[in-house]
Amino acid sequence: MNTMRKIFRYLNKYFMVPAFKMGLGPFMGNPFSGYIMVLKTIGRKSGLTRNAPVNYAIHDGNIYCLSGFGKIAHWYRNLSANPQIEMIMPSGSIAGNAVTITEADERLSMMRQVLKNSGFASFMSGINPFTISDEDLIEKGKEMVVIRITPNGFFAGSADPGGWLWVWLTVGTVIALLLIFFI
Repeated sequence: MNTMRKIFRYLNKYFMVPAFKMGLGPFMGNPFSGYIMVLKTIGRKSGLTRNAPVNYAIHDGNIYCLSGFGKIAHWYRNLSANPQIEMIMPSGSIAGNAVTITEADERLSMMRQVLKNSGFASFMSGINPFTISDEDLIEKGKEMVVIRITPNGFFAGSADPGGWLWVWLTVGTVIALLLIFFI
């Protein structure tokens, strides 16, 4: 399991987070890769902003996510210390307040929905959320933590979630000028 955490750490740090910050979030979510958002938490020790891509589900105006590695995940410990977070969603940035779900029925239904939205990740962990029984899901998911995030503010839109829209406009303008004058 430690190797899996390292693989996800590098994939998230050097691919997913930069892609979302450059405004490519709408292209990242699909049924195969899952529906992904980036949580921006405040480090519990350092006080620095930390980013963690996670799968999510939206239900009744709340956003639910899952800590597959349980309470040992650094982003979950940061979120527990400071529940006021920011999320970079495919459609833009949203502020919210995070709470760990303890009620059994809500936890089970939202765990199943987030796993359904996670694409291949749930299958890699040995869970088929579409066919697994409730009892088996409770047993396999006993270490997982379900978080409910209640949105309370909006930030930049999907075109500029990380302040990088100027890069795409500059690159597009340079390419257009090169095509016009040299072809």
